[in-house]
Amino acid sequence: MIDSQAVKNTCNASKSSKGFCFYKATNGIKRHLAVDSLGLPFFTHCTKANISDDRGLIEMLTLNIDYFKNKPAELPLTTILVDNGYHPQKIEEELKKIYPAIMTKIRFELSPKPSKTEKEKQGKSGFVPVKARWVIERSNSWMERCKSLTKNFERTLAHANAKIHLCFVRLMLKRLAAIA
Repeated sequence: MIDSQAVKNTCNASKSSKGFCFYKATNGIKRHLAVDSLGLPFFTHCTKANISDDRGLIEMLTLNIDYFKNKPAELPLTTILVDNGYHPQKIEEELKKIYPAIMTKIRFELSPKPSKTEKEKQGKSGFVPVKARWVIERSNSWMERCKSLTKNFERTLAHANAKIHLCFVRLMLKRLAAIA
């Protein structure tokens, strides 16, 4: 599952890392996160907030293209679940330019969005969590628990990305310590 999260900058952030996301009305950065079915990260990437979700996803996968190049072709396709903010056809075209065989190893699937009538049948209104999408949303909320990730305090995008890695390392260490 892949999603992005717009985060406000603080006064510490450098001018080169600032952007404005019109969709979320946020002046800051976007954190792009790819997680497995447990919500643990595969890939992370930080961009200016004015970068589209599609462009951020393409950049993230491009930076990690060796993972897909080294994946044996006989393994089943990796399904990447995205929400309706992404445009899979556009992403596929761009990724094929970088690595032509990538679509023999992955496929994109749009997460279903419940219609108003479906919500009414369930007696719900407003935001209704989608069965598989809650995993990525939970991972985003885990990041929000890290006080240093509530806003972007970092001067560079690389430092912001490193902070995400540290957050998840801390989370996994806490889980391992609880088992031991």
